[in-house]
Amino acid sequence: MCAKLAVSEKVEVPGLVRNDPWLKPFEKEIIGRINRYEKRLGDINAEYGSLEGFTEAYKDLGLRFVEQKGVWVYREWAPEAYALNLIGDFNDWNRESHPLRKTEGGIWEIKLKEAELPENSRLKVHVRGRNGLHDRIPAYAHRVVQDAQTADFAMEAFRERPFEWTDGDFSAKKAKAEPIIYEAHIGMASEDGRVADFEDFRRDVLPRIASLGYNTIQLMAVMEHPYYGSFGYHVSNFFAVSSRFGTPDDFRRLVNEAHSLGIAIIIDLVHSHSVKNFAEGLNQFDGTEGQYFHPGGRGYHLAWDSMLFNYGKPEVLRFLLSNVRYWLEEYHLDGFRFDGVTSLLYFHHGDHISFDSYEKYFEDVDWDAITYLQLASTVAHQTNPDAIIIAEDMSGMPGLCRPVSEGGFGFDFRLAMGIPDYWIKMLKEKQDDDWRMGDIWHTLTNRRAGEAVIAYAESHDQAIVGDKTLAFWLMDKEMYTHMNKGSESLVIDRGVALHKMIRLISATLGGEGYLTFMGNEFGHPEWIDFPREGNNWSHHYARRQWSLARNPFLKYIWLDDFDKAMVALLKKYEVFEGGECRQLNVDEKNHVLIYERAGLVFAFNFHPERSVPDYEFWVPKNGAYKVVLSSDHSDFGGHNRVDTNLKYGVSVGSKLSLYLPNRTVVVLENEPLEV
Repeated sequence: MCAKLAVSEKVEVPGLVRNDPWLKPFEKEIIGRINRYEKRLGDINAEYGSLEGFTEAYKDLGLRFVEQKGVWVYREWAPEAYALNLIGDFNDWNRESHPLRKTEGGIWEIKLKEAELPENSRLKVHVRGRNGLHDRIPAYAHRVVQDAQTADFAMEAFRERPFEWTDGDFSAKKAKAEPIIYEAHIGMASEDGRVADFEDFRRDVLPRIASLGYNTIQLMAVMEHPYYGSFGYHVSNFFAVSSRFGTPDDFRRLVNEAHSLGIAIIIDLVHSHSVKNFAEGLNQFDGTEGQYFHPGGRGYHLAWDSMLFNYGKPEVLRFLLSNVRYWLEEYHLDGFRFDGVTSLLYFHHGDHISFDSYEKYFEDVDWDAITYLQLASTVAHQTNPDAIIIAEDMSGMPGLCRPVSEGGFGFDFRLAMGIPDYWIKMLKEKQDDDWRMGDIWHTLTNRRAGEAVIAYAESHDQAIVGDKTLAFWLMDKEMYTHMNKGSESLVIDRGVALHKMIRLISATLGGEGYLTFMGNEFGHPEWIDFPREGNNWSHHYARRQWSLARNPFLKYIWLDDFDKAMVALLKKYEVFEGGECRQLNVDEKNHVLIYERAGLVFAFNFHPERSVPDYEFWVPKNGAYKVVLSSDHSDFGGHNRVDTNLKYGVSVGSKLSLYLPNRTVVVLENEPLEV
């Protein structure tokens, strides 16, 4: 049960300001965050008894079967509608035979006996409002299906039955402490040119992720969306699993099996906007612009061509917060990546804005959106204390990953979105000789103290239509002709070497967690392009070529095996729990960058040509240093220039001397000298 939260009468100087003196000029705004949160929480407690009561809307609204009474009950919030009628297969889509009755609070209701409404019937609600007559999909629909012939979506009379969960002993606590995330899209998880489903993923991809060692899977596009090519970001039905991937129980089986393998499952939560469609979505559901969204221009995202929620409206808050709780409870999920947080926070949506001063963090801010995010993180952590809550934010808003009590938002992590952008920029604009080690260090460590981030070298964003994967930027067309192990290519040699180094330095220097998009771990070539008119509705680039990864004759296997070794290193030495990195050496002449974290020494030589036979650098501890990972090992496509059996002894006040080949990273562990 969720505890009832007390409302503070007085707020002292917030912890956010105490921890960062540069926020002092904005103390009033930060106190305002706390006060508005407490005020909204107090209103919720007064009307609903608790936040738990407030977030039970999904149990009350929508269509449900009441076993004790043997009846279907359908309830819909549509305060400004003139009339609602339930239509479907069961009444030959008659728009007059089954009217709903309007009750208190703008809620309409109808009850039908079990015999009147056969299970699996397809349904809609016919709404008469100011905008005319429209057949709509109920807002709280738990099951939405698409007609194969007409492509028309409808709600299905779906009777929830108990699912036999076997994950009672699973906890996401370890994954939350050191998240190593495998981002994936169910539909493009097959090697075939088709839309894959939950069963495909559970059978074919889940074991692969487990073998690589990832402890968290972040799934995209799980909520129903009418246009497949939207990548799941134009959601229409927020309480429904996308039927193109399978049934609710298919998804539950996937989650249950992932838990049995020790893997947490989080999904993308798209509460920053909604599809504008009338037929499938919420737009003007009750006939007015302002039911779920802001009326007028404020309710429309020009760049995304989608609708924007009114977070200040209690019923909208209830809809969204109930949605947070629903996915955690009904599907045993372990958290969310909140999409589009920057857009949600600011009236300007972050478009063409450079957040280069503290003032810009507090200009043009949507206070209601801040309160919503604070409540959302509260609901998530009350529902599941180990929930992993990640913000996709490019602004760097102070407090995003600090407790609400300090004036923060309550998220656990935010994505370090600048890191993959940096690598692509480097590969596009700079020659290898021009790489600056100080710039790499600054970019990968430039984050707010006390606010955890998830680092990544690339995600799906880097490979969507018009751009390339990291591997393709490195190797391009040579991947078509020289990825056979027997084929020599300087381009491929460089690409393989840098791909390994970029991933490892991003993971170990860039944050408190790591993420990769499926296929990037083995250098998946080319780009991502979903079926659309412009490519003749082809699935060729909306799939993953898994056979490349484990083909013993291809070089992809080297990248794949290195990823497995890297993840094993991150877990064995608990790198993300090892605190901040300690810079040991920055050498621009030799392109060498060396640092220490979690007791390990990471020595990178990015020089395109220069190997240093006896590279000396200061280390924090005396003793013996042994190599625990070398990217130059032949198992990873290297040249075995580093003797991984050697131990390097260091006495007090001495430097470690190491052979450091070009385009190589060597990781060393300290152990006491034998007496």
